[in-house]
Amino acid sequence: MDQEEHEAAVVEFIRKKGITRCPTACAFRTQGTVPTADRAALENYVAAREWLRERKIAARRRLFGLSGSC
Repeated sequence: MDQEEHEAAVVEFIRKKGITRCPTACAFRTQGTVPTADRAALENYVAAREWLRERKIAARRRLFGLSGSC
């Protein structure tokens, strides 16, 4: 299979399967840098998710009459 055939096969596979990203590229860290604002936004997102998770746990404990410790 020459280079053109290979590229055509890859394009056809992507078209049929709807792949938008390379799984290998997404699985490993890259050499790129993340802007400070994006890092801060991610930290805020993670903190908000953790706060929500803790609130849900507390609500379930109240619902079932459990104490704060396990």
